[in-house]
Amino acid sequence: MAEIDKESLKQKVIESLKNVYDPEIPVNIWDLGLVYSIEFEVKNNYTYCTIEMTLTSPSCPVSDSLVDQVRYYTQNVDEIDEAYVHLVFDPIWNPSMMSEEAKEIMSVSGAAI
Repeated sequence: MAEIDKESLKQKVIESLKNVYDPEIPVNIWDLGLVYSIEFEVKNNYTYCTIEMTLTSPSCPVSDSLVDQVRYYTQNVDEIDEAYVHLVFDPIWNPSMMSEEAKEIMSVSGAAI
């Protein structure tokens, strides 16, 4: 079995996750800093990806649909056979976790950060 290039695969997953947006915020979940880790495991020629992420608020009303979208877009990466998404709230998300691009988008859109 060939070894996977985890760094290249991680970049593909990140690019795919940039298609997932919190419906109330005009920034994708990667640039918001909601994704804490992306891990891979290969078993029996299947590649599993585990995403550990958080939400902007533990009471986010769209948490289920966001998790479903993360799973969907991760599994859309050709090399990924199955994706698991774990929601965590430690550390608690805060605006300092956003990328500079996200902060700029938020500023231009008039959102408080």
